[in-house]
Amino acid sequence: MDVNLTGRRALVTGSSSGLGEAIARLLATEGADVVVHGRDVVRARTVAADIGAVAVAIGDLATDEGADAVAATAGEVDILVNNAGTYDHSGWDDATPQVWVRTYEVNVVSGVRMIRRLVPGMRERGWGRVIQIGGGLSSQPTPMLPHYSASLAARHNLAVSLARELKGTGVTSNVVSPGAILVDSVERFLTEMAPERGWGESWEEIERNAARDFVPNDFGRFGRPEEIAGAVVYLASPYADYVSGATIRVDGGTIRSVI
Repeated sequence: MDVNLTGRRALVTGSSSGLGEAIARLLATEGADVVVHGRDVVRARTVAADIGAVAVAIGDLATDEGADAVAATAGEVDILVNNAGTYDHSGWDDATPQVWVRTYEVNVVSGVRMIRRLVPGMRERGWGRVIQIGGGLSSQPTPMLPHYSASLAARHNLAVSLARELKGTGVTSNVVSPGAILVDSVERFLTEMAPERGWGESWEEIERNAARDFVPNDFGRFGRPEEIAGAVVYLASPYADYVSGATIRVDGGTIRSVI
């Protein structure tokens, strides 16, 4: 199926590894001119070469200078995927106010910086896509990761506000909300925890039991990066012209809601 992205220029922030890499890869496969972003030059260039990206943008989006550098390299972007972010496994006792501030800066303000730099051009050209990568913890937080969950809620909120701002411009703003996704760092974390949790020895046992304990869902597993990428590609395509201010949950049914 051709999703009509040929010739569209896409910037995926945080795309030198993990979920961002999977999103960039699928956008490139579907014909988009992808700009890979990261802070590690070697990793970003490696991914870019592998997927056939048109450019590599290096910069720390938690700073104005880094955002300026990335925007200058990215050029006239039609599709902005705000994926870059950070999280740790801190709870209320460990997440100091300084950790909260840093998390908000990286997970929320970095995306705002890119919106301010790239969306005006989309408005002038009359077409564009802004996609935030959010998460189910935005609406159903747990006692752990309070700072991270709050930053996800802000991402969801700003996406809807931006959609209202962009009314009638041809530019849409939406959210893809993943459940727990099996990137390399998550697999390592779960494997290290398995012995003390009694999750078994084979990866099949570990994944099934970890999903049961951490993210109960209708499939008994963690999501795959490619499944998130598919939702992003849909929202980036003309097939989603009538979708704005929406959240697409790709979480195996972890979040239980009738709306």
